[in-house]
Parts: sequence; structure tokens; C-alpha cells
Amino acid sequence: MSIDPAAVLTEANAAVSRGDHAGFLAHCTDDVVWHFVGDRTITGKEAIRRFMDETYVNPPEVVVDQLIADADHVVAIGTITIISADGTRTTSDYSDAWHLRDGQLAELYAFVIERT
Repeated sequence: MSIDPAAVLTEANAAVSRGDHAGFLAHCTDDVVWHFVGDRTITGKEAIRRFMDETYVNPPEVVVDQLIADADHVVAIGTITIISADGTRTTSDYSDAWHLRDGQLAELYAFVIERT
């Protein structure tokens, strides 16, 4: 049975929106890599968990406008609003290009532009 990359990402994003970082990471390979284009790269589940715990103090609001997928890639285009500990809201437009390996999220190229 083939894996639907769009369904994998939809389930993973739903976990993030619930504040369930472990649930998100369950959809990732152990050696997952996040490339924040123009910024930094984070490698491995533990490093990504720390990033999520620090950045997503409150569950972010993720709106996916488009999903484009093939057998082992999925691209999401939408907006994300991050709510800091003091309640400050920062909204950004984003495009996430994911590569899946064995049905799990393995590598991300994230293009994020904060709205002004």
C-alpha cells in the first residue's frame, strides 16, 4: 500500500496545531532535517523538538491554502501565526517543501516571510 504524502503532512500539521510536538515528530524520520532557507538548518528529532518547544510555546495557527504532492514529496503553501508567551502574534506566509522517506517526513525546505 502506498503512502499519501499529503495525508502524512496533514496529520503532522494537525498535531502541531494541537501543541502535540511528540505527535508531529512521530511522522518524522530520526534523522529529519529542517532547512530554514536563508537562516539555519536543524537536524534530528531532539533538536527539532527543542526548537518546537521554544518557538511554539502556544500552538501555532497553521492555515494551508494549497498542498501539492507526488509519491515522496509534498509542498504546503499557507500562513502560520506564532503566539509568543506574552500573547504577541506574528503571522508569516510560508511554503514548506517536504521530502518523505519510507512514508515519513525526512527533509524540509521552509521558506517563511513575516508579514509586516
